Amino acid sequence: MDGQRTRRRIPEATVARLPVYLRILSEQFDDGVTNMSSEQLADFAGLNAAKVRKDLSYLGSYGTRGVGYEVEYLVYQIRRELGLTHDWPVVIVGAGNLGQALAGYGGFGDRGFPVGGIVDVDESKVGSLVGGVRVRHLDEVAQVVQSRGISIGVIATPGAAAQEVADALVAAGVTSLLNFAPTVINVPHGISVRKVDLAVELQILSYYEQRRASAKAATLHAVPGAR
Repeated sequence: MDGQRTRRRIPEATVARLPVYLRILSEQFDDGVTNMSSEQLADFAGLNAAKVRKDLSYLGSYGTRGVGYEVEYLVYQIRRELGLTHDWPVVIVGAGNLGQALAGYGGFGDRGFPVGGIVDVDESKVGSLVGGVRVRHLDEVAQVVQSRGISIGVIATPGAAAQEVADALVAAGVTSLLNFAPTVINVPHGISVRKVDLAVELQILSYYEQRRASAKAATLHAVPGAR
């Protein structure tokens, strides 16, 4: 029985893939799909079926031969494992262009991460409304965190300010950080950090673009008279 299953610690690589599965399964369920095989899910995720089956086995899901996985129940299992059965309000530090874009992105709230607060050190921004939330000064971050029960902080500041901001968030009681700043931050043991480096992602894409260009050039070279 699912409720009697022995909970195992899920590897970080598997945890990183669970949101991908959740997005695919949710989209398929919205389209009326009730069952999916591991092969179908693997095709959508760009993985092999064996890896998908291994990942889902950590949830206690093994599918049914000839039927596959029940999409609605698998969505529930993944949401539960990821802690998405209730909302996790976040505080955004930095009300500049990036912070405003993040605060205005409705997808956060839709997925269980409502913006519970926005703080900045720029007096010209303090008091303004961003995404329907009043910007407060960084000095008030502890009050914001404690009043809203916030445990996740988003750093959307220039790199030079990121460490100071991280220290302030940790001191306020935040235990997980999503860092958009182009720098590495140091945090105490037990604090979770995820870094979003847009430049790195673009560099990875440039690798694939270069491979495509090289493959195309090789093909043209191999065909006599091709231009």
